[in-house]
Amino acid sequence: MSLLPKDIGTLSRGVPPARTGTLFVLGANGGMSVAPGTDFTLLFGRNEPDVHVCVGVGDTCVSRRQGVISRTYARWVLTNTGKLPIRFPGSRLVLNGDRVELTSGYTPLFVVSPRQEHLLEVRIVAAQPRAAGAAGAPEAYEQDTSDREPRRLTPEERLVLVCLGRRYLQNDPQPQPLTWAQAAFELGGLRPGEKWGPSRAAHIVSKVRARLSRDHGVPGLVEDEVPQPVGNALNHNLITDLLVTTTLTKADLPLLEPPPGTPPQP
Repeated sequence: MSLLPKDIGTLSRGVPPARTGTLFVLGANGGMSVAPGTDFTLLFGRNEPDVHVCVGVGDTCVSRRQGVISRTYARWVLTNTGKLPIRFPGSRLVLNGDRVELTSGYTPLFVVSPRQEHLLEVRIVAAQPRAAGAAGAPEAYEQDTSDREPRRLTPEERLVLVCLGRRYLQNDPQPQPLTWAQAAFELGGLRPGEKWGPSRAAHIVSKVRARLSRDHGVPGLVEDEVPQPVGNALNHNLITDLLVTTTLTKADLPLLEPPPGTPPQP
């Protein structure tokens, strides 16, 4: 067992070298890794003194001990011991008392609170294919593989989407996408030499929604799939997909820092 510091970033882009089957779990205040041969049950929840990994700190709707991850018959199994459901990528909910086997690779889990969804990152090191003629080679290690491929974005699309969804990345209790006017104002401050208006930001995001709907079948990104009034639903669904697929992470927030020497906006 070993502790993971708070500033490790995200597990979506790889983990330190570790044996196949090693469990990594990361919450808001850091995390822990557990080797597969260890007889150890990892506890997670909002009350730091009672758990190994914190999730939902400050949200009293989250249970002090929301769940456990234990080793059962050579598999890592998650059990929801709390009152709130835990959402897997997509819409699958694990309710109180339910047990679910975790798969190798990266899995973002979300404790679904009425106030917000709290992210708990889980990664299980997967065995890598042996190279031809490598019989008897040492056990493989995982560096930067993921079962869920992030969406491809251009640098401009990433900048606009990080700006649009910054409240989600900053753990706002009730996040909503920025309005087009707000996004254009912030982008204009970040790139004062360019002309940013609401229509330009809207056009860029609309193209991304159409592409992900067409090429990846992501639901809820076009008006025909969302009941009226549409409101922020299309952009909310887009940002949710980008977060679940780790296309956008907290590591993208520095994109919103103004260049050195940029005068403050009025």
